[in-house]
Amino acid sequence: MTNTNSTPHRTPPVALDEIVRALDTELRTSEIADYSGAHNGLQVANRTGVSRVATAVDASRDSIRDAADAGADLLIVHHGLFWGGVQPIRGVTYERLRLLFDHDIALYSTHLPLDAHPTLGNNAQLTHALGLTASGEFAQHKGVAVGVRGTDDVDTEELVQRAQRYAASYGSAVRTSLSPAGRRTRHWAMCTGGGANSDTLREAYALGVDTLIVGEGPHHTAVDAIEHDLCIIYAGHYATETLGVQALGGWLEQTFALPHAFVLRPTGL
Repeated sequence: MTNTNSTPHRTPPVALDEIVRALDTELRTSEIADYSGAHNGLQVANRTGVSRVATAVDASRDSIRDAADAGADLLIVHHGLFWGGVQPIRGVTYERLRLLFDHDIALYSTHLPLDAHPTLGNNAQLTHALGLTASGEFAQHKGVAVGVRGTDDVDTEELVQRAQRYAASYGSAVRTSLSPAGRRTRHWAMCTGGGANSDTLREAYALGVDTLIVGEGPHHTAVDAIEHDLCIIYAGHYATETLGVQALGGWLEQTFALPHAFVLRPTGL
C-alpha cells in the first residue's frame, strides 16, 4: 500500500546522478561510518532519470512493487539490499533486483546517515512527533552521534501514551522495561530502530538518563534497565524509522519539484 503526498503525474526527469550527489551531500554519506552491510548511497541505478520518488523503510519485494505501482523511478529506503553481505543472485535477492530492473527503478539506501541527520533524521523527526525538545547528542557510533537526548519535564505515563498513539499509526505496539506510573521523565535519550544495546545502556547510565526511547532491543536490555531504574520505551523498530525517509522524500520534493509517495509496509515489530 502507498501513502501518496502528491497526485501522481509525470514531470520532466531529473538526472539520477544529480539527485544522488544532492542526497550524498545532505546526508554526509561518505563521512558517517556504518555497519558493513549498510552500503549507504546508490545501490541500483536506472536508465531514464527520476521524475517521481517513493520512500520506504525496507527494500522488500512489496515495497518495490508499491513503488512501481506509484510510478516511481527512484526508491529511497532506510534498510537496503545487502545486509547479508556477498550472496548469490537467486531466490528473493533475484526477485527484488528483477523488480527494480523490470520497472527501471533506482534504489538509494541511507541507514545511519539518515538516523543522524539533525532535521530530516529519524531521531530528530520522532523527537518532534513525541513533543520533546532535543538539546544534546546520544548513541555514539565510531565518532558520530546517531541519537539525541534532552531535558524535558513530562509525566512518563503521558510520554508512553504519546508513543503508543504514534506507534499504533504505523502498526506497532509499545512495551516498557518498567511501569511508567508515578514516574517523571526529566532526562531522556533516543536512538530509533534497534537502539537498545549494551553500549547505549552504558551511555544512558553515565549521563543520568531516566527514560530511553528506542525501537527495539534484546531481552537482556530490559533486565539490565530494571536494575538501573531506567524506563526503556520500546516503540517498534519499523514505527520509529518511518519518519526519516518521509522527511527525505519531502526534501526532494521541495529541492527538485519531484512528486513523492511514501510506501507503508509495517512489520509489526
